[in-house]
Amino acid sequence: MTNEGLDIVGINDELQDEERLVRDSVARFVDAEVLPVIGRHFADHSFPKDLIAPMARLGLLGSSIDGYGCAGLNAVSYGLICQELERGDSAIRSFVSVQSSLCMYPIFTYGSEAQKLQWLPGMAKGELIGCFGLTESHGGSDPLNMNTTARRRGGDWVINGSKMWITNAPIADVAIVWALTEEGVRGFLLERGMPGFTTQEIERKFSLRASATGALFFDNVVVPEANLLPGSSVGLKAPLSCLTQARFGISWGVLGAAQACLDEALRYTKERVMFGRSLAATQAVQIRLAEMARKIAVGQTLSLQLARRKDRGILTPVQVSLAKWNNCRAAIDVARDARDLLGGAGILAEYAPIRHALNLESVITYEGTETVHQLSLARALTGLNAF
Repeated sequence: MTNEGLDIVGINDELQDEERLVRDSVARFVDAEVLPVIGRHFADHSFPKDLIAPMARLGLLGSSIDGYGCAGLNAVSYGLICQELERGDSAIRSFVSVQSSLCMYPIFTYGSEAQKLQWLPGMAKGELIGCFGLTESHGGSDPLNMNTTARRRGGDWVINGSKMWITNAPIADVAIVWALTEEGVRGFLLERGMPGFTTQEIERKFSLRASATGALFFDNVVVPEANLLPGSSVGLKAPLSCLTQARFGISWGVLGAAQACLDEALRYTKERVMFGRSLAATQAVQIRLAEMARKIAVGQTLSLQLARRKDRGILTPVQVSLAKWNNCRAAIDVARDARDLLGGAGILAEYAPIRHALNLESVITYEGTETVHQLSLARALTGLNAF
């Protein structure tokens, strides 16, 4: 479980009993079920599908949604779920993040009652898997540069185009696809098996190797009107609101990866004896460990503050951008420094820092690069758009 000795600023004391219970339950699951197998899955470039059912039983899928078989937990609890899962591996947190924030959230927020009843209970049980199709290979950080189109044909829609870098794509039963219509960007539910809808797994990744990542292809896919998300506003407001939900979870998740790296660096440097004393007894190493702990403590404080604001309904996208930027940067710096402190052992798969460092290369990039979030904050400061 998470080393409470790393809780420099007393985050644990600020948690409610239910929030601690959620955190500790997920931590036990990670220790018992994730950590023993994740190194093998990372090495094999495979997603541990057998973890989906136990995560569903713990109520981790769509945990913030009320009803439809979901747990209805608060924002702090969702953040703690992400933190503990990413302490195991970014791929596990990414799966839950996509399922919960990018798929179940838009169905719950923008979907019809029939769509909610069709998808949410099965997704909460882990029996139905979703993915989120916004990013395109040529677009990247510019989602309005979209080539995927949806055109009306009678009572249906015909969708053409493709999406790239889609978590869960190879295993998804449904894709939340954002396409350009004559009215603007709208959201659609595309079901696996629809003629013309195919997926392809992305292989040879050196990051998020335990995640199922792929591409979506649409070749004249006929989608009934009933599969349009009726509440999705014209434009990017709806998909960006989904990304805000996911980025919030990411800001917590990466701190779990950082905690895992610091915990391992502490153990290793205490046990490693050189020149007659442990590495941890040297000033140079102690300063580096303290710096790692400082970055984690600042990130935890920021995320907890923003989670309380989220639960009060006053969290803003700019605040989420700040947390995503700050905490991803802190986590990747901690992971890299931990890997370095382990010396030659730091490149071995049996130690966590190299795996976390490689994963965080993706996490700091997806759902808004560091530069995008910096510019979002700067736009709020100056009132000037530099995009």
